Amino acid sequence: MNDPRPYRLQERIKLVPERKTPFFSLQHVTVFVRDLDRSIRFYIDQLGFTHAYDVRADPDYRWTAVAPPDGTAVLALIPADPNSEEYKLIGQHTNVAFLTEDITTTFNEWSERQVRFQHPPQRPIWGGLFTVFEDIDGNSFGLVGFDEVTRQIESQKRELAAKLELERRAAYEMDIAKQVQARLFPQTQPALRTLDYSGVCIQARQVGGDYYDFLDLGEQRVGLVVGDVSGKGIAAALMMAGLQASLRSQSAIAADQPQTLLRLANRLFYENTNDNSYATLFFAEYDDRSQRLRYSNCGHLTPILLRSGERVGALESTSTVLGLFDDLESRIGEVQLHSGDVFLIYTDGITEALNESGEEFGTERLLSTLRRSSDLPAKKLLEMVIDEVQKFSSNEQQRDDMTLIVAKCFG
Repeated sequence: MNDPRPYRLQERIKLVPERKTPFFSLQHVTVFVRDLDRSIRFYIDQLGFTHAYDVRADPDYRWTAVAPPDGTAVLALIPADPNSEEYKLIGQHTNVAFLTEDITTTFNEWSERQVRFQHPPQRPIWGGLFTVFEDIDGNSFGLVGFDEVTRQIESQKRELAAKLELERRAAYEMDIAKQVQARLFPQTQPALRTLDYSGVCIQARQVGGDYYDFLDLGEQRVGLVVGDVSGKGIAAALMMAGLQASLRSQSAIAADQPQTLLRLANRLFYENTNDNSYATLFFAEYDDRSQRLRYSNCGHLTPILLRSGERVGALESTSTVLGLFDDLESRIGEVQLHSGDVFLIYTDGITEALNESGEEFGTERLLSTLRRSSDLPAKKLLEMVIDEVQKFSSNEQQRDDMTLIVAKCFG
């Protein structure tokens, strides 16, 4: 370059975290040489460049590209025909300058390797340090040392690169966590003769603390579980995974004793979380033979039970939340279901979804949706509820996980 002043870099370098335009970059700078093999050895052995690539257009035409250690620039070394105009350019100043962080060290190392410099590093009026070196054909290049402005720019570039790498790794790890958590939700569900049921969790973030499950309790019984762990993000997701593992493992030990099952799960949750961690939980055991629903509401929202289009709110809290105390005293409630009854367990992400006016979706809208669509199968009814909530809050960002189980008795 004609004017190698380092401060010009500040005008040219633009730190852009995300490239939104098609890729556009300098491919190479051409340097004409007499003997290609000798030049390659010079750039690689004496300057420490790397061999970038070779181009062979035909048996008689070849050129080679070399790059400095950081690989950001490429020189195309092209042997010129002695009878060509290009041959006259050999041995001239190339108007190319390289930038080095420590020009004194580079000068000393290259001098020991017999690289010829026109003068030692000098401090011109524009600041920094500058010298000129020649290759084996006398082609000359500028060598510029960092000044304070350039150091700041390079430091910013390194910091940005490190930040982008951290963000890339975090996004990758979060995606893995999302996939792992997705596998924690039920992949299959026990088939029942008298109950049609379906569940879903739509997370506000990539991972979250809401939880639902279908537990096979044997003897034609299924456990319907919805939980909401305190907190958000990775911490809540980890606690959710621990709670899910506890309930599944304890259901194999105390499948016919809901109080014991919940007490054991509470103890494990209490022992493996900090003092401020807790989870609300609704656990229901449905017996396919008797159509009886036994339940324990551990500080969770009251589920909705519709009988022939009427609301029955009799499934209130029977226990404290999980995880705050080392022992859990829980009552077991019981209700008989009949054909056509619709049962819905949900988290507050459903009823507390906001519209653009700051108004909550609320229990009444949820109940109205159920009444209008109570003749639909459980999965369709669940989709209808989610659709209504999302339309209500379409202009607002989802703030909390939305989880629900819809069950419909048809025995």
